[in-house]
Amino acid sequence: MKQPHFATIQLDKVVGGGQTLGQLEDGKKVFAWGGLPGETVTVQLTKAKKNFAEGIVTEVVKASDERVEPRDPDSFLSTSPWQVYAFSAEQHYKAALIEEAFELHDIVLPEPIEIATNNQQYEYRNKVEFSFWWDTDKNQLDLAFFRRGGHSKVPVAMTSLAMPAITTAAQTILECLRNATIEGRSLKTLLIRTTQSGAVCAQLYVKDREVADRLGDVLGSLSLQGVEIIYSDHRSPASVITERLWKHGDVTLTDTILETPFRYAVEGFFQVNLPLYEMTLRDMQTFIPEDTPVIDMYSGVGTIGLTIGGANPTLVEVNAYAVEEMRQNVSLLKRPATIVHASSETALEVITSDATIIVDPPRAGLHEKVVLELLAKRPARIIYLSCNPVTQARDVALLATAYGIRAHKGYNFFPRTPHIEHLVVLELK
Repeated sequence: MKQPHFATIQLDKVVGGGQTLGQLEDGKKVFAWGGLPGETVTVQLTKAKKNFAEGIVTEVVKASDERVEPRDPDSFLSTSPWQVYAFSAEQHYKAALIEEAFELHDIVLPEPIEIATNNQQYEYRNKVEFSFWWDTDKNQLDLAFFRRGGHSKVPVAMTSLAMPAITTAAQTILECLRNATIEGRSLKTLLIRTTQSGAVCAQLYVKDREVADRLGDVLGSLSLQGVEIIYSDHRSPASVITERLWKHGDVTLTDTILETPFRYAVEGFFQVNLPLYEMTLRDMQTFIPEDTPVIDMYSGVGTIGLTIGGANPTLVEVNAYAVEEMRQNVSLLKRPATIVHASSETALEVITSDATIIVDPPRAGLHEKVVLELLAKRPARIIYLSCNPVTQARDVALLATAYGIRAHKGYNFFPRTPHIEHLVVLELK
């Protein structure tokens, strides 16, 4: 068995992915998880490439004044590696990462970067997916997360990011699995979601169909709104639905966003931090003129267009499952909306010069064809929400020949993690 390699290094700065950058004696860069700028740390190297290495901090030799004790010491690196940052430091570094992303494209943001937060650092996630771990010493099943930097797992009792109802449901389901003597090799994952009102639904993904026969009655007796057992092909590393084996109760959840009700599936597309999402939508709404049509590209289940998009928004989405949920929500709301089931780059005809365009793309950013169409049609205003400031800055730079930045703001949707949302409002020059 290959022995792990350790190195003691000085950490200098936070980089875009959320790691902290240091350097080995030979000059090779090291991207480390679990450290803060200015610290001297011992790092276990988990990946070595020609020009760089990656690692995990195993010992803090000299700590930063901004370091705090993690709430989940055994598992925080897997779920929320910035638990060791003081929250004020987290806010600062997230603003710095946004600024750096735009400076790389020679864009100076017109105002100081504000990171909006409601200061709820924990218990905000309404969705958590657990894996499983079999403890051979105790001969016992445990919940688990994958260990950062590898394919092994770390057993957990909970994560402090989860809303309390999720933690309670996870422990109750685990106890049922233990009592039924279900072994880890028969199981894949446990997905649990809760609404803001505390209704809980769960999906147990299994690799052995016989688990459904052994567990159905037991899981059906739990105080959950709905629960499913789903067979997921063992050849797929992800929790894909191969066959729905058993269901009890109502597995469709309902939440309200800006007083608009939305129904969604346990495995469906939906925001995980609704209070911050509502804060973002209210800010976006102030930039939507009442007298212009709204085109919501990359619209998911329609939570932007159906809340702030006016009387008859156009909603463009490529994922079939999201589109089906969107159609159900439009029917539930009994309001007009034009749904376009297509990728944004193949639905360019919906972009018009008289519309307000909203884009909320995946981490890869806008497709090149979308950028070119926006430059050709030149709508007066583009509202761009992004989960990746790096690709957002790239796209804004491409649009800068015709557009200037009217406003911008960051949103800390995912406290204690390096992830950040950033809003940019562009106006035609």
